[in-house]
Amino acid sequence: MRLGKTLGRFLAATTALALAATAARAQTLKIGASLPITGGLSVSGEKHKRGYELCTKLINEAGGILGRQVELVVSDNRSDPATAINQYERFINVDKVDAVYGTFSSRLTFPVGSILSKYNMVHAVPSGGALRIYEQGYRNLFYFQVSAAEYTGKDVVAVIKDLIPQGQGPKTAAIVSADDFFANAIAAGLLGEKVKDPATDKEIADLAPGYLADAGIKVVMQEKWPEEGFNDWLNLANSIKRSGAEMIIGLTASAEEAVQLTRSLKTVGATPKLVYLSQGAQTEFIEGVGENAANGVMIHTTWHKDVPFESTLAGKPFSNADFVKAFEAEYGVEPDEDSAIPFAVCQGIEQAINGAGTTDNAKMGEWLHARINDDPVRTVLGRFTWDERGLAKDKSHIMTQWQDGKLNFVYPTGEFEGVVPFNYPKAGF
Repeated sequence: MRLGKTLGRFLAATTALALAATAARAQTLKIGASLPITGGLSVSGEKHKRGYELCTKLINEAGGILGRQVELVVSDNRSDPATAINQYERFINVDKVDAVYGTFSSRLTFPVGSILSKYNMVHAVPSGGALRIYEQGYRNLFYFQVSAAEYTGKDVVAVIKDLIPQGQGPKTAAIVSADDFFANAIAAGLLGEKVKDPATDKEIADLAPGYLADAGIKVVMQEKWPEEGFNDWLNLANSIKRSGAEMIIGLTASAEEAVQLTRSLKTVGATPKLVYLSQGAQTEFIEGVGENAANGVMIHTTWHKDVPFESTLAGKPFSNADFVKAFEAEYGVEPDEDSAIPFAVCQGIEQAINGAGTTDNAKMGEWLHARINDDPVRTVLGRFTWDERGLAKDKSHIMTQWQDGKLNFVYPTGEFEGVVPFNYPKAGF
């Protein structure tokens, strides 16, 4: 009899624990993110993961969202679009996530967009700037960067027009780029190309005459390298040098490619007046090429540690400086934009859930669409409102330049404190 009572108590206790665990899981708010933790995009993918993880940790320490602790579910898509699609399908249909965070790169974001639209999920995009993504008519798409990549050249040329004395700017340019969604998109704007949807051949935008032509800069060389497996960097650098271009524009798909291109230009002794790279704001760049080679290189970015953006997290004020401090405490290094951007995506989703008062993605999307300048989403990237396509309104890139081993903020001038003079011309590599 005593054994039977003991067994009964044990079974009752076990059942209670199981029910408690089930209840706890039901109270967890699950958010899924497919990221390229391995493969060609792994450096940026791992940094995106850090941004999502730190934001989630800070939210949970502050009490969670709607009183629920957040469970972040991250899967490695191995830099493969098909894998990314399958993982978001699994998040929604198997893991039953309440929300999702976007992935890295236009190459992965473009196919993922159709899946998330199919299930009416809010698609907060950290990294996917190709205009074609935003011309598909997806309702709940929100880009957490400045604008479509095709318009990046506007800010590049603004530096030349506003910071270089008239008549002294570069007159010729060489454009070399990865055959990649993002790189091709920036090139289209610089060159004044027509942008078409490859699926329908419908013209999306006519970017004539192009930002370079508008600035009086003649393109004397243009070359692309394949998206994967390219290693003929020295021959490419020699071709650039022979072109005699006064401005080198390197549109790379990753920081690693920016390192390879810059090293090769240094090896062949190229002497341009100005170098602009689409990647290279990361610590891996300065570590990979060295201080001398990096000196004078200009890079557009969405985030810089010295810009005094003010935001909110868990309903409380949270500054850009707070983010830098928290990131350094967690990881022992300074953050760069590859972690700041996903952190901002996490802030946006948290604000959308709290603002809508629910994890119903349709209502979250309505809340995000309703943001106005006086009541925006507030992030470490600044304030966000979006147009009907999902592109941010009234934002410009932060233009930076490597100077003596530091990535300094050089443009726009007069908008924030901490702007330093622009170094021109570049003193070799």
